[in-house]
Amino acid sequence: MNILKHTYLPFLLMLFLFASCEEKAEKEEEHPLEKQIAEVEQEYAPDGRVALFEVKAKKNGDSYILKGESNDPEAVATLKDKLQSENIKFTDSIQVLPDIEGLENKTRGVVKISVANLRDAPKHSAQLVTQATLGMPVKVYKKEGGWYYIQTPEGYLAWVDYGGIQNMTEEEFSEWKDTDKLIFTEPNGNAYTVANSKSQTVSDLVAGNILELLSEQNNFYRVEYPNGKKAFVEKAYAQPYRDWVVSLDQTEEDLVATSKKLMGLPYLWGGTSPKGVDCSGYTKTIFFLNGMVIPRDASQQIHTGEVVDTENNFENLQKGDLLFFGKPATDSTSERVIHVGMWIGDNKFIHSMGEVHISNFDTEAEDFDEYNYNRYLRSKRILNKEDKGLIYLKNTDLFTNSEAEKVKM
Repeated sequence: MNILKHTYLPFLLMLFLFASCEEKAEKEEEHPLEKQIAEVEQEYAPDGRVALFEVKAKKNGDSYILKGESNDPEAVATLKDKLQSENIKFTDSIQVLPDIEGLENKTRGVVKISVANLRDAPKHSAQLVTQATLGMPVKVYKKEGGWYYIQTPEGYLAWVDYGGIQNMTEEEFSEWKDTDKLIFTEPNGNAYTVANSKSQTVSDLVAGNILELLSEQNNFYRVEYPNGKKAFVEKAYAQPYRDWVVSLDQTEEDLVATSKKLMGLPYLWGGTSPKGVDCSGYTKTIFFLNGMVIPRDASQQIHTGEVVDTENNFENLQKGDLLFFGKPATDSTSERVIHVGMWIGDNKFIHSMGEVHISNFDTEAEDFDEYNYNRYLRSKRILNKEDKGLIYLKNTDLFTNSEAEKVKM
């Protein structure tokens, strides 16, 4: 028995090693060039919400075929350079977006309804990940059926159906930007067929909607939608865009005033408009209505601005500071940022949780928010801070061509 045991042990060991090598080889065959692709993805597209780099390699004899798509030509070029430096033979079949031919050169778009729902897949049953409001310019990368894969100004990638945007060529988009604009400033309202609020409604409008300004008639502005529809908007609810931008002070009090105008809005996962907001969609909306475009999600917003507190010491906070909540990092897990609100002073912050409401961090108060107090992570100040993640409408030509705007201003 012992003889048999000693005879079979080396044989079993050889079988185990052979099986292990086979398993490793199969894994390498299943995911060829995984290391090189992952390195480029980590450098150029670490956050898949704002950068697309979906590339795979397929073994083809002594060479490889690169397949997939990306909206970053530099990332694709870096991968090819990396493979060439390692003397790896390959055929490049990566689709670099936009798909100009499939889009018939219409690689630009402007939202043409009050609020467009953006989803994580090209179907209405897919998850709502964010929204874009009327007049918001977007990059268009590809088309699938009646859906378009787009990127918002803050970089968010998502799908919108054909009813949500007006597709444009670069020339058409530039012409649209050359026109005078109007911004709707009230949380909700309507546009009408004639200069009379009792006339037929053309569409609903929400705060932040941008329309082309054609003329004035009595107490109304005559406007045009990106798809050519014309309507009238009450002057009391809107303002010429360039006048609005110039008037922005971006003060703490302005942020608080805006936040309270949206009090009671229902919580909506993926919502970023007065029709419903999630926590980060709410803070994003507050800042947009004060002339700033900030990142979409709480886990992205936390990487902007400067830290003002990490110790539940709220004495140093100013109105407009963002408070972040979640689970701190441990030895085995990363930090998870899952909620955000805005400080409004007097130990209170406003946030979207169930609905937009005010919570109290005064530990002695009857309405003390113990739940959020216990999951607080830190606070950041982004108001009037310079950061690559923050866009100031005063300093950008998001809705207008800067040269044309300079002449008018």
